[in-house]
Amino acid sequence: MTNMKRKITIDPVTRVEGHGRVTIHLDEYGNVEDSFFHIVEFRGFERFIQGHPYWEAPVLVQRLCGICPVSHHLAAAKAIDQLVGIDPEGLSPAAQKLRRLLHYGQIFQSHALHFFYLASPDLLFGVDAPVEKRNVFAVAMADKELARKGIIMRKFGQEIIKALAGKRIHGVAAVPGGMQKTFFPDEREYFLSGKDIPPIYTMIDWSKEIINFMKGYHEKNRQLMDSFAAFPSGHLGMVDDSGNMELYHGKLRAINADGEVTLPDVSTNDYQKYFSEAVERWSYMKFPYLKEIGREKGWNRVGPLARINICNAISTPLAEKERQEMIAFTGRKVNNSTLYSHWARLIEMLHCAEIMKDLLQDDEIMSTDLVREGKPRQEGIGIIEAPRGTLTHHYQVDEKGMITRCNLIVSTTHNNDAMNQAVKWVANHVISRQGTITDGMLNQVEVAIRAYDPCLSCATQAVGQMALQVQLFDHNGKLVEEKIKHGS
Repeated sequence: MTNMKRKITIDPVTRVEGHGRVTIHLDEYGNVEDSFFHIVEFRGFERFIQGHPYWEAPVLVQRLCGICPVSHHLAAAKAIDQLVGIDPEGLSPAAQKLRRLLHYGQIFQSHALHFFYLASPDLLFGVDAPVEKRNVFAVAMADKELARKGIIMRKFGQEIIKALAGKRIHGVAAVPGGMQKTFFPDEREYFLSGKDIPPIYTMIDWSKEIINFMKGYHEKNRQLMDSFAAFPSGHLGMVDDSGNMELYHGKLRAINADGEVTLPDVSTNDYQKYFSEAVERWSYMKFPYLKEIGREKGWNRVGPLARINICNAISTPLAEKERQEMIAFTGRKVNNSTLYSHWARLIEMLHCAEIMKDLLQDDEIMSTDLVREGKPRQEGIGIIEAPRGTLTHHYQVDEKGMITRCNLIVSTTHNNDAMNQAVKWVANHVISRQGTITDGMLNQVEVAIRAYDPCLSCATQAVGQMALQVQLFDHNGKLVEEKIKHGS
């Protein structure tokens, strides 16, 4: 038999938000020669938002995503605040707390969605599970109580969003310099009393239960969790003045794989001094990196695992205890194992629940002192920690307040290199030397990508609706083998 070069294509990658494709290239001996994670959609928000008045930005950019519209809304709002002369510290105390409540409700519901709906099938049934097990319906059949709690936890976060923004998806809460509405006593009581929905205290208890489930899973599957898609990388996130994890407003910190600081707690307003973005011909998504380190090694992971890696501590006691236990379990200063992202994500859910409890008990969220004004500027930068990681919105306007320039660095963009490295790891460690296509092998490629909870186009994707076609070509472009997974 004549040896031939081959290409494996996975299109689309499933159970993620957006559309992506993976190609794995094999040499004539069946060894992996290269692999790529292609982002094949182009949205164009940076261009078509130009010419719009700045006050429309927080509303328009929500349409980037149906899963994390609040994150884009608040990042844009922080930038627009600066355009009207208000820095984050200049907002009224009530507006700051209401925005934080909205933000932590968003992260809570998004993390619940990813873990229970998208990631849990990989954990409950294994990376080689049959295709009919890889969905939330199978999770509900296998563990009804786990699925029930996941649904209610997500609903709780969505109800927080609805109370502040008018609706669960694409509502409007922030306005230039503040918030458009306060929190009313009956709204607060709704989340504290547990009359129609389990109260915030239950969300804390359930978050702890799910973390205990995850700790047990790691103990039983330690070799897999430690080794799967483990590779050295930088890590980026925000911290407060004490070095604690900060999800709404703080300073940017990055470390390398050994824990050495590569970005020393710099102001978010100065992000352009430190970051650059590269492009590749095979993807529409950019590749951010630290200028001082360079393109090859200056990229960083972002998101829950990165945030736990870079912070000194978590400000809420229950989440901090869990962070310390996770670090003690690994015995490592920096965790570079991709699958630990799920454990880190659940710790953040607990942190969000603790923060929401404190805010809901604070009378200031019912204040009517909501908007501040300052001296207008022509440039505004807003950076927050979205569920998936560090999110940047940067706008420039003309003298009439029309947007002339927009730069967006979405969380998943920072993880672009990391996801490609994860695909390469699976390609090199899982694919057989003969290039045989198995369903379990394909799923492991997707498991590696899903751990980053990517939002590939910042748009919602229906779970389980899309078909998967995998083709193996020889070096002459001849189709050698094909497998098709039909959508449900």
